[in-house]
Amino acid sequence: MSQNPNVRLPIPPFTQETAARKVRMAEDAWNTRDPERVALAYTSDSLWRNRAEFFSGRQAIVQFLQRKWAKELEYRLIKELWAFDQIRIAVRFAYEWRDRSGQWFRSYGNENWEFDENGLMQRRIASINDVSIEEKDRKYHWPLGRRPDQHDGLSQLGL
Repeated sequence: MSQNPNVRLPIPPFTQETAARKVRMAEDAWNTRDPERVALAYTSDSLWRNRAEFFSGRQAIVQFLQRKWAKELEYRLIKELWAFDQIRIAVRFAYEWRDRSGQWFRSYGNENWEFDENGLMQRRIASINDVSIEEKDRKYHWPLGRRPDQHDGLSQLGL
């Protein structure tokens, strides 16, 4: 029995456990760096603000993520639940990446998420700041893809 593509578990209303699970699922999806897969977690008319960009819809999300991951090489992300209510989740995150010249960055931010009754994200508001770092100061060393369960999270890393 396959899952309905219009439902993305867990669905609201959120509990501490289901909100934390939703955050980890989002982190795992983003760490695939697969724009089409990531976009399936959003409503077809999802509204986004990412830094100073405003757009809506899955196709715009895919195009945005394609541009993002063409620029942000070796992208590794950690998300952490900050707060939640019935249909909203607030997340803090940090990710590391390098540009084509080899300069490493750590990008810090927070996101506000709002979900529909099917657990699809209908609104994403992200504020992000980039800090250049030396390669020796990187904290994310797992192979590209999903962060291993035993790898420290943001709080444990002092981020």
